[in-house]
Amino acid sequence: MTFSLQRRTATAALAALGLGAALTAFAPLASAQSVADIKKKGEITIGMLVDFPPYGTTNAQNQPDGYDADVAKLLAKDLGVKANIVPVTGPNRIPFLLTNKVDVLVASLAITPERSKQVQFSQPYAAATIVLYGKTGANIKSAADLKTVRVGVARASTQDVAVTKAAPEGTEIRRFDDDASAMQALISGQVDAIGCSVTVAAQIAKRVPANTFENKFNLLQQAMGIALRPGQDELTKAVNDFVARNTANGELNKLYQKWLGADLPKLQ
Repeated sequence: MTFSLQRRTATAALAALGLGAALTAFAPLASAQSVADIKKKGEITIGMLVDFPPYGTTNAQNQPDGYDADVAKLLAKDLGVKANIVPVTGPNRIPFLLTNKVDVLVASLAITPERSKQVQFSQPYAAATIVLYGKTGANIKSAADLKTVRVGVARASTQDVAVTKAAPEGTEIRRFDDDASAMQALISGQVDAIGCSVTVAAQIAKRVPANTFENKFNLLQQAMGIALRPGQDELTKAVNDFVARNTANGELNKLYQKWLGADLPKLQ
């Protein structure tokens, strides 16, 4: 079997397996990349989601748009190169990085201990707040109250994990294929509340009469980092410098205000 065929076979196997041990085993095939390499190439290839508005979406010209797209372009400008933005999905974004299809990910990737075993994260550049969102007036003030209501979540999502962890034993948790399905279940009355990001909550609020639903309480706040391959220490330092500088000068806050209508949270 040739190296090329081996690599294609490994890539296919990686897509079919879970992200844990398979990704870690495959990581050594990825080559380190420096700032000089990117400058010589004249562009930085950045993977981003286009199905997670307002962080990642597409515009009228079907081009990547949203907070992550603006951050990606700002990073490229900071490095003095062009931005080549490549759409990725939730499941394939880390494999795309580890198989050298992209140089970095600006892809709404929450920083978690498990993911930190697979990729190298920059300092946080964004955050997503996960809330319990339900009927206005419903007696849901804390996780202890969830036992009396039906709660919807997108299956295997961060909010699923957060609700499952917080809810008392016996809580009725209904799991749906995605946020859109959970959203529709709340609007149609199949569930009394859902665990979702504040951006999903804002989308629901636009579709129903005012004061139909409200944020009940925060489940967690996720810090998001720009992801790089392990061993890219020089490039990671450059990205961290970029994040620190543009946090201090307010540029990231301007973009966050533009897309999320709120100030960039203080990130640790």
